[in-house]
Amino acid sequence: MSRPVDADGSDEAATSDLDAMLAAAGIASDDDVPDGFRSGFVTFVGRPNVGKSTLLNQILGQKVSIVYDNPQTTRHQIRVVLNRPDAQIVFVDTPGIHKPRTLMGERLNDTATTALDGIDVACLLVEANASIGPGDRFVAERLPKNSVLVLNKIDRAEPERIMAQLSTAAEFGFAEYFPVSARTGKGVDALVEYLLSRLPEGPRWYPADEVTDVPEPFMVAELVREQLLAVTREELPHSIATRVAEWEWPRIRVEIIVERDSQKGIVIGKGGAVLKEVGTRVRAQLPPGAFLELHVTVDKDWQSKAASLERLGY
Repeated sequence: MSRPVDADGSDEAATSDLDAMLAAAGIASDDDVPDGFRSGFVTFVGRPNVGKSTLLNQILGQKVSIVYDNPQTTRHQIRVVLNRPDAQIVFVDTPGIHKPRTLMGERLNDTATTALDGIDVACLLVEANASIGPGDRFVAERLPKNSVLVLNKIDRAEPERIMAQLSTAAEFGFAEYFPVSARTGKGVDALVEYLLSRLPEGPRWYPADEVTDVPEPFMVAELVREQLLAVTREELPHSIATRVAEWEWPRIRVEIIVERDSQKGIVIGKGGAVLKEVGTRVRAQLPPGAFLELHVTVDKDWQSKAASLERLGY
């Protein structure tokens, strides 16, 4: 993001104006960072389930985004921050880009594509252990040529397969290609160092101790959804949503929305066993003393109803 200049070509007035705007927004000014400080925005895009969220969690060294081996796990645009003494990268995690079948699918695609606005570096993730197909090319065609190809899941592929995938991906004509394993961390440090080198000099966009801009209620709702997917495994389709209906610490009430009565039965489980297991798993990740309530409601075909989507923040 370039610094604006005033009409006579001097940037002195613009610098003052920018510093004032940054201060008003709670953002550190250039005076608060060392000379040569680099900062900027990086996004990971790709088809669903290529490992975008896992890669972000690996880079940050902690869990900041929901991870599960099914499409549409990430549904919102989430910003997470890597802070270093001489730089700050703001990563934008996005839903996987796919052919939509519902209004929600269309909105997820819109969320993913708008993440490219104002981005310094775009990274396309593809899998080392799956063929590069029309879905990958569909995403690649929408990215600038100075983008980066990240070949993920190299821990699940033989060296010959990795080389073949990189050769195929060369058709995209991107600036750089990085084979990595988001699960083991192999190759991730080299990717991060390269991304840092691509960033312009700039301010610290987020405080040095901030890891994500996601509110706590959103994170709790995502934890509930993640554990529901983990406990029910293949039984529960992705026609499920979660939201915090009440937040008055230590009491937290999370609403679980499904599309069918049969799905409600799956979520509750025999004798409430599924809800109890989900609640136990989520509480283990909350601060001590949290009182979590889970409530299941049916909203038929919510994925295709604009009012329902807006109520859920999509």
